[in-house]
Amino acid sequence: MHAVTNIQKFSIHDGDGIRTTVFFKGCHLRCAWCHNPETQRFTIEMQTDTDKCTGCGRCVERCPNGAISLQRIERPRGAGKQGTETVPVAVTDRSKCTVCGKCVNACVGNYRTVVGKEYPVKELVRICLQDQMFYEDSGGGVTLSGGEVMAIDNDYLLTLVKMLDREGVDVTIDTCGEAPWENFQAILPYVHTWLYDVKVMDNDLHRQYMGLGNERILENLVRLSDSGARIYIRIPTIPEVNGTPEAMGEIIAFLKENHIDPPQINLLPYHKTGSHKYRKLGRPYPGEDLTVPTNEQMEAFVRQFNEAGYRNVRIGG
Repeated sequence: MHAVTNIQKFSIHDGDGIRTTVFFKGCHLRCAWCHNPETQRFTIEMQTDTDKCTGCGRCVERCPNGAISLQRIERPRGAGKQGTETVPVAVTDRSKCTVCGKCVNACVGNYRTVVGKEYPVKELVRICLQDQMFYEDSGGGVTLSGGEVMAIDNDYLLTLVKMLDREGVDVTIDTCGEAPWENFQAILPYVHTWLYDVKVMDNDLHRQYMGLGNERILENLVRLSDSGARIYIRIPTIPEVNGTPEAMGEIIAFLKENHIDPPQINLLPYHKTGSHKYRKLGRPYPGEDLTVPTNEQMEAFVRQFNEAGYRNVRIGG
């Protein structure tokens, strides 16, 4: 079994048609702008909303490990009020937390959540097949995402895609490419489309903002293309990382040099909508200094790809 954070039905941004997107836990990259930080670690985690905690203390009483204590913290006043207030809040010592879930059951406001649930393959397939009629009518299917689905146990993944394929379900893989080539090779016959992230060609920048170099990522992309895979290129666009004509030109040159001609390229403008999740996980948001590209910049990048011969270039997923 492997941990899943979310099964999102009626998704229209993770491949063709109407889809069910399964978000697996675990990724080897640490992208500074990641809007799903709850999927980064492979283990199940505790998520807490201290901004809404009422300080009732029920969770403190129920925790068997003494991992939760009431502490007075300063936070913005609620309901549109100005200024801050100092209030008692339940704070979790994550080094002591075993994610047993007892505090979740005790929280009357549902401000505590266990992130991640393990699914047997057959159960996951059963859930995905519930909407098979919508896949058939819309040309959709199931998208396996993350985190990084290619980094999970490959026997589990291979069994999953084979079972979906036997049911006639179109499978799309959403990947950052940071996984052994053998993992890609094993499931290649059962995958209809690959949504492949390309961030930046500069290896030093890639290490700075993603935590690892891009050598294996780019090598896997070339191998997938040479294998005849159907690939949609997705480019998260951040001014500080790749949001310049020069950086986009380097991506274009790489695609040209390696004869990669994707049927679709998606330019995904950076946004900060996932930044609040980091606080709930007890982590700082590493993308504080990143900025959102303007509409004019995004349109200019579309024209840059068009002028290079790439026609089906879209802003957004």
